[in-house]
Amino acid sequence: MLKNIAVMVSGGGTNLQALIDAQERGELCSGRIALVISGKEGAYALERAKKAGIPTLVIPRKAYAAQEEFDRAILDAWREARIDLVVLAGYLSILSAHVTRAYRDRIINVHPSLIPSFCGAGFYGLKVHEAALDHGVKVTGATVHIVNEVPDGGRILLQKAVEVRDGDTPQTLQKRVMEEAEWLLLPQAAEMMCRELPPLYE
Repeated sequence: MLKNIAVMVSGGGTNLQALIDAQERGELCSGRIALVISGKEGAYALERAKKAGIPTLVIPRKAYAAQEEFDRAILDAWREARIDLVVLAGYLSILSAHVTRAYRDRIINVHPSLIPSFCGAGFYGLKVHEAALDHGVKVTGATVHIVNEVPDGGRILLQKAVEVRDGDTPQTLQKRVMEEAEWLLLPQAAEMMCRELPPLYE
């Protein structure tokens, strides 16, 4: 039985595209992307989803006065689509403990470093790669982990190392980490989770 996957996005959706491509190649075969939710209007990731025929929703945090209302909107969308696994793919809102507990061990995230390096609150996007370069590390990479109440604190599922080269900028390093690690690991982790998880909805 195929598991239903929701992908949470905020921007261009390159990690979403990696998932779509893996699904089309048959590498992501134990689950299907059933819903894409964007945290903001106009995110290009929504266009990628529509092109692939995947239903989309926009649920911006600023549209809700209280965190509880935002949480309810997210959980209602997941439940309505009978979602078994949630993938955070460049999603910039922090999910509350209420949400992560409701889908315990069913939310995964890709982080652009080798956790526990350069992770936690405030480390996202180019800031992660800036920190890696500032520290002079020779190897960085990406990590896919379970999402819990602690930012980047859940159990590690997969990691892949990526070389840091002389002359790298945060932008060149970000691109290499995406191409050599993130776009490979995220579909692998999604497939692994879909194979292992019992269905959430009968």
